[in-house]
Amino acid sequence: MNDSTNLTVLVTGATGNLGTSVVDALTRNPGVAKIIGLSRRAPTWQPARTTFVEADIAEDDLVSAFAGVDVVIHLAWQFQPTYEPSRTWDVNVLGALRVFDAAAKAQVPSLVYASSVGAYAPGPKDIPVQEDWPTHGWPGAAYTREKSYLERALDSFELENPDMRVVRLRPGFVFKHEASTEQRRLFAGPFVPPQIVRPAFVPFVPSMPGLVFQAVHSADVGEAFSKAATTKAQGAFNIAAEPPVTAQVLADVLDARVVPIPVFPVRALLALLWKLRIVPTSPDLLDAVLRIPVMDTTRARSELGWEPRYSSAEALSEFVRGINEIGDAPTPPLSA
Repeated sequence: MNDSTNLTVLVTGATGNLGTSVVDALTRNPGVAKIIGLSRRAPTWQPARTTFVEADIAEDDLVSAFAGVDVVIHLAWQFQPTYEPSRTWDVNVLGALRVFDAAAKAQVPSLVYASSVGAYAPGPKDIPVQEDWPTHGWPGAAYTREKSYLERALDSFELENPDMRVVRLRPGFVFKHEASTEQRRLFAGPFVPPQIVRPAFVPFVPSMPGLVFQAVHSADVGEAFSKAATTKAQGAFNIAAEPPVTAQVLADVLDARVVPIPVFPVRALLALLWKLRIVPTSPDLLDAVLRIPVMDTTRARSELGWEPRYSSAEALSEFVRGINEIGDAPTPPLSA
């Protein structure tokens, strides 16, 4: 690895919700001399010390792109189409394996990978789990299957490449104002008008068993990746803000009331809308959300020196405000 004040960091998926925040954090990190943003389409966005390279992780030559790089941060991920899980598997799993393999062949000293709370096996909502909680995922959802599979692949990769420093960050649900339009497209679809996702049009929030999850601001996750890239940190780190998001937290953000509702009718409605292709979010993802555990972030705070600036409620509030204001950014994935 080069001198700690002269690192070259390559970021895959550099133009998305998380990628733009990671690149932004790296531009403020004094240990980073050069940033290479790898994405399928180059943006008009021109952050400091950053060069964008067009490449598809599932098809293009990555070894030459990684030559001379000190740290590869792998973020690239495809959420849709949920109707064709083989397509997301090709990009998310096989593409990630190509990234790992190319990093090893190019002799990159450090690999920082964006795992997820979705990699965790079902767990408690009232007692936060640490990084040693099983990462078997929830088998019913493509997203959690893919994240879990890559955890196993990285286990083998680390054994085969003992000289490479490997870091896995496992964020909760990541939000920011500029990504709101993209996230509405990905998860709500074109038939949900952005104007209805605001307090005046949301009279209640359903309180379902298991509806507790963790949110975190994209900028805070970006800082965690920046720290992981330029320190000697190794292993897994949970990344989330406080407090855990309950129906009451959602209701406070939306100025709505909480109404207890069983899971079955909500899932049945979502399944119907998904089958009719009115919404792109699979009901299997709801199943996963209701089962994922709440994470303990002590290790990230003590070993990475990471501390979120935004609460989970503030991150969600930015998301809601961004939907109504058509929040976007000058990159192809985030552009309105």
